[in-house]
Amino acid sequence: MDSTCAALSATNLVQLSNKFGRNRATLFWGESKIAPQIRTTTTFLSVQSTKPATAHAVLTSDVNQESTAFQEEHNFETPEADPKGVASIILGGGAGTRLFPLTGRRAKPAVPIGGCYRLIDIPMSNCINSGIKKIFILTQFNSFSLNRHLSRLYSFGNGLSFGDGFVEVLAATQTPGETGKKWFQGTADAVRQFIWVFEDAKNKNIENILILSGDHLYRMDYMNFVQKHIDTNADITVSCVPMDDSRASDYGLMKIDKTGRIVQFAEKPKGSDLKEMKVDTTVLGLSAEEAKKHPYIASMGVYVFRTETLLKLLRWSCSSCNDFGSEIIPSAVKDHNVQAYLFNDYWEDIGTIKSFFDANLALTEQPPKFEFYDPKTPFFTSPRFLPPTKVEKCKV
Repeated sequence: MDSTCAALSATNLVQLSNKFGRNRATLFWGESKIAPQIRTTTTFLSVQSTKPATAHAVLTSDVNQESTAFQEEHNFETPEADPKGVASIILGGGAGTRLFPLTGRRAKPAVPIGGCYRLIDIPMSNCINSGIKKIFILTQFNSFSLNRHLSRLYSFGNGLSFGDGFVEVLAATQTPGETGKKWFQGTADAVRQFIWVFEDAKNKNIENILILSGDHLYRMDYMNFVQKHIDTNADITVSCVPMDDSRASDYGLMKIDKTGRIVQFAEKPKGSDLKEMKVDTTVLGLSAEEAKKHPYIASMGVYVFRTETLLKLLRWSCSSCNDFGSEIIPSAVKDHNVQAYLFNDYWEDIGTIKSFFDANLALTEQPPKFEFYDPKTPFFTSPRFLPPTKVEKCKV
């Protein structure tokens, strides 16, 4: 296997800060509140636990003193998400034809953004700022520039690392057998071809796996995302944003129930199928005016899976499915608890020349919708010592 492994270096990255304690009860749209302690005063109620972190009061003919006492003494809360139990997989993307000529000699995640940064710096920095230190990157097309950037940003073999953290590049490769001769056929197939790596990760107390895209621009605390996943006892959680009519057909769209569970998912629908995916987005907390402008709920292509669920889907339930958005998620909605998590902040998919142009210009607005500079959650990149720009024979 052609792979590159890098230890997170203390010489290149700032020290990770301890995360503040998080509340247990998380609302659907990503906000949190303290879970109220359950108290029972009537002697006609006893507690039955029907699923984790849920208490139900039912009428009984007998008084169950032990049940009542247990209920009064305990505060039913879901466990706090631990970054040590989370690994992330960053997808290196396809050929990037819609970003050509920027992808003529480099992979999409290696495309520059905001001057000195690369797109790969976004999910990488979000992981580091979230305390997630086990990072895999799957690459296939024009990966030299991307590998070079990663090797410059993370020192190799200097003996300094943050505990058991690592960044491992998993390059597409051919293996013995008929199926081993194929390159990555899609996002899910890319993960499946290295499933033995993640089966090994399962044995290292990895309870949840994040699936991230390497060509998005946003700032996100992934542990809030994982906490929502745990609080709702979900098998899969999909991060989503409200979307307008003009771009809805470019994304996977979903319908949800009042609990935030996804009941229908369609990947890049067109025509009548697109109109069918319209929903009342006031359920997400949008105002009536905002909901009218954004009548769709779009997937960001950012997922968190229970490790056990992901491995079963790839190896057994969806063994012939090659893509997460168009095959795995729609199939899983039927038989699994698939939840939606609203990301209510700036997010942009840098998948076309237009989106690349618009995103870069948006950085110059006053105030900008997105800023790279934040002392609490900085974005890391490899410094390049270049001469200043020189402009001659022109008027500005």
